[in-house]
Amino acid sequence: MPCLRPHAHSTSPLELGVLALITAVSALLCVHSLAARTFWFDEGVSVAIARLDWSNFVRILWRREANMSLYYLLLHFWLHLGNSEFFVRTLSIVFALATIPVLYLLGRRLFDSGVGLIAAALLATNAYFVRYSQEARSYTLMLFLCVLSSLYFLKCLEDPSRRNRIVYILINALAVYAHFFAGLLVLTLLLSLHFMDRQHIPEVTRKDWRWITLAVSPIAVFVVITGAGPLRWIKRPGAKELWDLALRLTGNGGWLLLTAYAAACLAALIPVARLAAKRVSRDVWRYRFLLLWLFFPVLLTVAVSFARPLFLPRYFFFCLPALVLLAASGLARLRSAWLLAPTFLFFFALSLRGTASYYQQDFDLQRDDWRAASRYLLTNARPGDALLFHIAMGRMPYEYYHSLLGIAPSDPVVLYPHHADRITFLDFVEKPDYSQLKRSLPQHQRVWLVLSQVEGSSGPDAVASSLESLLRSDYAGAEQRNFPGLQVLLYSRMKK
Repeated sequence: MPCLRPHAHSTSPLELGVLALITAVSALLCVHSLAARTFWFDEGVSVAIARLDWSNFVRILWRREANMSLYYLLLHFWLHLGNSEFFVRTLSIVFALATIPVLYLLGRRLFDSGVGLIAAALLATNAYFVRYSQEARSYTLMLFLCVLSSLYFLKCLEDPSRRNRIVYILINALAVYAHFFAGLLVLTLLLSLHFMDRQHIPEVTRKDWRWITLAVSPIAVFVVITGAGPLRWIKRPGAKELWDLALRLTGNGGWLLLTAYAAACLAALIPVARLAAKRVSRDVWRYRFLLLWLFFPVLLTVAVSFARPLFLPRYFFFCLPALVLLAASGLARLRSAWLLAPTFLFFFALSLRGTASYYQQDFDLQRDDWRAASRYLLTNARPGDALLFHIAMGRMPYEYYHSLLGIAPSDPVVLYPHHADRITFLDFVEKPDYSQLKRSLPQHQRVWLVLSQVEGSSGPDAVASSLESLLRSDYAGAEQRNFPGLQVLLYSRMKK
């Protein structure tokens, strides 16, 4: 017998209407205040990579930024249509909105249409979902592909046709190229088969995993070559980080919304707990599948982080669908409309409150204000000024805002990082050449220094200290302006 319940009927016009309404509400939430926030460091890097010519694009991916490579490729073409903050971020909204109907289909295949619609509504109003739909990074692309991968995983179990298997292999490979952590979902899908009776697992499934492994093998080579260098700034997680992850996944609604989600998930799980010993039970397997999706990536990463810290809450954004599906299943157990309606409205109100709070203030990072810092620097620069960045890739968000504000004769000359008239892959990875800087600086009466990621640190790092020491030998500090996450310093040559 099939281990999963095939959907018995096509989506009704009423269900389509409700799904369209949910998607429309999500679109409004995602678009609201879309350009109100500045691009932060990572978003500026996204645009800079996407703007590179093909030679430099391939080199920077191979040298350092292979993670999210699929997103950078799509963004490269997206930028031909527009480059405003609003437009650049709409690419993420496209994938966010595409996720909602796919999640509905996944919920319908695992449970029924009611669970699919409730899960879609919970996702659409979740503050964490809205927050990353407004970011020029790959998180919603990863989310979309992970949900689609799970849907085709179930399809292949029920109908392992050549078409379904090819699509499934392709989606899994693309998901890992969208974000390396999507590989944890691939492992989750494989692990979930352990809880299924072997007679319900198609023989050709093993071949699928071999093809997926082959498709993502370049990523394995990249990780071996580069190691964890790009992630060495991540700290080892503790109880606080796990608590923060729970608060974020449940939608920035504090302990009240977290408790509501926990209660809904328990309502889904408790009735099937007595069936847990039945290995082939469809009811048991689908819940085990969702629990694995929600917890396995987190727990594995925590374990690995004792040796090499890799835990960052946003990397587990792809676990959000499992949470809302579990909660939706619990809510759907309230068969009476008199109970379901007020309970869902309670979730809806708390979720909207969490989203409204996000519109007022970020809840998962301290955003560095490159918009204000770049505008200040370019407004106050004079012809002949020089410009240094303490972190090489700090040049990238500056160059984005420089392109929006336009080129002017007073624009400062970038001395570090700098290799050519246009940005190259070396400008992302270059270390300061202090001897070269010492030869170049005498040509400039004034020098701007931009220090990034300095708030809350114990003091300047080695590069910042060396650059400041180099400048103080011939320049006096004339001005300092602080912005969120940034310091802009102006040095003027001392009179002799």
